[in-house]
Amino acid sequence: MADHKVLAGAHVVLPTGIVENGRVIVDGERIAGSTGEGAETLDLTGHWLVPGFVDMHNHGGGGASFTSGTVDEVLKGVHTHRLHGTTTVVASFVTGEMDFLTQRAGLLSELAEQGEIAGIHFEGPFISPCRKGAHDETLLRDPDPADVRKLIDAARGRAKMVTLATELPGGLDSVRLLAEHGVIAAIGHTDASYEQTVEAIDAGATVATHLYNAMPALGHRAPGPIAALLEDERITVELINDGTHLHPAALELAFHHAGAERVALITDAMDAAGFGDGRYMLGPLEVEVKDSVARLVEGGSIAGSTLTLDRAFKRSVTIDGIPVESAVQAISANPARLLGVYDRVGSLEPGKDADIVVLDAEFNLKGVMRKGEWIVDPKVRTRS
Repeated sequence: MADHKVLAGAHVVLPTGIVENGRVIVDGERIAGSTGEGAETLDLTGHWLVPGFVDMHNHGGGGASFTSGTVDEVLKGVHTHRLHGTTTVVASFVTGEMDFLTQRAGLLSELAEQGEIAGIHFEGPFISPCRKGAHDETLLRDPDPADVRKLIDAARGRAKMVTLATELPGGLDSVRLLAEHGVIAAIGHTDASYEQTVEAIDAGATVATHLYNAMPALGHRAPGPIAALLEDERITVELINDGTHLHPAALELAFHHAGAERVALITDAMDAAGFGDGRYMLGPLEVEVKDSVARLVEGGSIAGSTLTLDRAFKRSVTIDGIPVESAVQAISANPARLLGVYDRVGSLEPGKDADIVVLDAEFNLKGVMRKGEWIVDPKVRTRS
């Protein structure tokens, strides 16, 4: 018979809730509605089945950079994250020269066309020098709509998101341009006031790039961008839940105030994710990774993360007390919706790609399936 598999006996997390002793039927590359003849049944009693993770902000992994690596290196980085449950990944670029970024966008758009990545995210160069984080200040520029247009054109329809400091000259016009072209305008690396942020949301911005990080802190007289981003139902807030970027109370505040339906858990990973401590390059800047924390050699700013989404999921559920269904929403469904791919991924429903993560009772990753193929085999009992 065709490649039928039945994953049985697990806690299955569906959009409608958790099904105990549930089963997911896989037919070839897709989740099926009914079992075919002679299906192989895997006994996953005591495990969790959740949809494959969707990472909308990721700079690399496995020693490879999405900004500067060869095609083979980019694929290695993608594979590294697949081994950790991320079956859909957007390749994020850091700030670079415009010519370099347009050339990279053309190269990676081919990988997007082949389905290896879900698109491209430009984090910079249109960001604030005051909140540059791990970006080269000499390469930053104001968000001139003509320059923004150059980047999205170079990506040949595969640009998914551009992070902007919307308070800079041209910022609001660039937000409008992105919205018109169906590209997410994300507010980040910004020094904007509360009022300026509200203006950018009204212009069409829909995402907060790693909320709290690289923006003014929440103030009681000058609430800044954080209050505006948390309170507006049009905004989805990215959160890096690695225990370094955010205090647990800040994570809880975001989940409580925005609600699970407006949170996207991301990695903001760089080359060292799934690879180890050492020295790396993030764009043109040197980074030292020590005890899994990435910081710029010059100045010590946090430089992305070494996070993988399986660790973010486990931490959210076991340490932060986020309900499993809420964590699934934030790590799979919400980013899939934002990226326009929820018809194919982001939940366990018939007709969708068989992108499935198997977790044990302690939420450790045990298996990863992408389009019906095991990338990480859970090695469980089979029964006929």
